[in-house]
Amino acid sequence: MSQKNSLAKVKAAVSSAQKLCKSVFLARDLQNHPGNRATPAFLADQARKACRKAGVRCRILNRRDMERLKMGSLLAVAQGSAQPPKFIIMEYMKGKKNEKPVVFVGKGLTFDTGGISIKPSHGMEEMKFDMSGGAAVIGAMCAVGTLKLKKNVVGLVPATENMPGGKAIKPGDIVRSMSGTTIEILNTDAEGRLILADALAYAKKYKPAAVIDLATLTGACMVALGSHASGLFGNDEKLIDALKEAGERTGERCWPMPLWDEYKKQIKSKVADIKNIGGRWGGAITAAAFLEKFTDYPWAHLDIAGTAFGARPSSPYVPAGGAGLGVRQLIDFLNNR
Repeated sequence: MSQKNSLAKVKAAVSSAQKLCKSVFLARDLQNHPGNRATPAFLADQARKACRKAGVRCRILNRRDMERLKMGSLLAVAQGSAQPPKFIIMEYMKGKKNEKPVVFVGKGLTFDTGGISIKPSHGMEEMKFDMSGGAAVIGAMCAVGTLKLKKNVVGLVPATENMPGGKAIKPGDIVRSMSGTTIEILNTDAEGRLILADALAYAKKYKPAAVIDLATLTGACMVALGSHASGLFGNDEKLIDALKEAGERTGERCWPMPLWDEYKKQIKSKVADIKNIGGRWGGAITAAAFLEKFTDYPWAHLDIAGTAFGARPSSPYVPAGGAGLGVRQLIDFLNNR
């Protein structure tokens, strides 16, 4: 290889790295905003602006749009907040015309008090990070655009607060999701899976090749894996393996967890199709089992509760606060499909 060609390859690699880093920094900046600033409307506005620069189409659904789509699960979480919910849709279709898209779904809970099942006050300020999955998807979609990948990719971010307002859902309530599945609410602090349920149902309209969701979903995953790895669940072994390998290459490690039928039995309800918690044991797994109920395509779920924010001593390039985790892993995954 000539020196000229070598130099050109180095310049291209540096340019790609810079674009990817900017997308990671975007995700981190979104994560680090305080809850009074980073409302669902703010998150949607920032996504729209960033996508415009990156060449990614961005549309925002408002409450009326969600009502028309019968997103009862997402709207149930949103009804306790004075802040209107938003559903962020980012589309980048630069691949082959008939190629099925990969869909990324990110939990956009801009602040989580736990709702009526309110959280303890200690550490609640960290719940501004409960939109980390959504930030990662926004960052990843901007990276897809600026890197000009020849792929068909869609990003979906359901965004709302979970607040204990006078209209908030209560334990014992039953809601109907976009898919028609009825859900018994036993704990309003298990809200992330409720907003993801409607986003996963919406993803079906794209007839996707694969759907990957990222969410700071359960403390149980932190108990199992600490802060060094995300929990990895899914219904497709090839997809699971590809994400694990992408995580190893990027330093955003994840570890496969079981999703056996025994866990799925834990979320059966006596008064609805399913309930939103499965008891104390195996909480990260029963949460994933809940999400799987809304999929009929190759799907994987990354529980990033322990890895999305906070300083990680093993990664000196990750500062305190938002880590922007998931952006590099998702782009690596796309590049190696």
